Amino acid sequence: MKSIAVYAASSTQIDEAFFEAARQLGKCLAEHGLQLVNGAGNMGLMQASADACLLAGGKAVGVIPTFMIEQNWHHTGMTELIEVPDMHTRKQTMARLSDGAVALPGGCGTMEELLEIITWKQLGLYLNPIVILNTNGYYDPLLRMLESASEHNFMRRQHLDIWRVAATPEQAVELLLTTPQWDSSVRRFAAI
Repeated sequence: MKSIAVYAASSTQIDEAFFEAARQLGKCLAEHGLQLVNGAGNMGLMQASADACLLAGGKAVGVIPTFMIEQNWHHTGMTELIEVPDMHTRKQTMARLSDGAVALPGGCGTMEELLEIITWKQLGLYLNPIVILNTNGYYDPLLRMLESASEHNFMRRQHLDIWRVAATPEQAVELLLTTPQWDSSVRRFAAI
C-alpha cells in the first residue's frame, strides 16, 4: 500500500473537530509512509489534510480539473499537481492512483465520491479498502441509509462489508493497512 485517496470537504465554515481529524489523518498517512491523493483544493478539509501530510514529511498529490485551476481553487503546495479535463477524470485518476480510500466528512461532492467508489467496489472495479472516517458521528445517517438499502433488498447484505468505519484518524489508517483486498468474483453478486 503506497497511496491513499482522501475525499474531503472544501467548506471552511465547519466545526474545528473536523479540521483536527483531517490534520491528524494527513499526519498519520505521512508517518506510515502513505502518499495522500486528493482533489487539490486550497480550502477546508482538503487543504488541512494535505498540509498536515506535507508538514509531517509526507507526499501529497492533487488531482484537479482545469476549470478549478482557472478559478484559483487549487492548492499550490502539493508535491505533484495533476490537471485533468473534468470531474469524471478527476475521480477516475484518484481511484487509479490509490491503494485505498478514506472519506472525511463533507457535502454532496464528498458523498458522491464515496458512493461512487463504493459502487465501483460492489461491481469489482475497485478492490482496495474503503474507510469512512465518522468524526463525531457525522456519517451515522448515511450508514443507516445504507443499512436500510440492504434491509429493503436494494443491495446484498455482503455489500455492507465493502467499507469499514473508523472513529479516529489512527483507526482509519489501521483499517486501511489491515483490510484485505475485495474479491473480484463479487461482480457476479452485484445484482440482487
